[in-house]
Amino acid sequence: MSTDEQEAAADEKTEFVFEVILLEAGTKKVDVIEAIRKSTGLGLKEAKAIVDVAPAQILTVKSMEAAEAIKKTVENAGAKAEINQY
Repeated sequence: MSTDEQEAAADEKTEFVFEVILLEAGTKKVDVIEAIRKSTGLGLKEAKAIVDVAPAQILTVKSMEAAEAIKKTVENAGAKAEINQY
């Protein structure tokens, strides 16, 4: 294996997927629904379904920064969220 191939293989192994999970909607469900819609582009029905069945996956992204931004938006609306890394 050449050096370039080894570096490419190493890059593939270090690529992660981040899953943002809504743990609890809190008391401001409407605000949380709007935050999920804003962060994901989902419709009202889909965002409400996530809030109603919490804990539930909000979104899966490849960037930790994007996951943190979504988590922050949802938490600022009054919910509890976490990020799982795969």
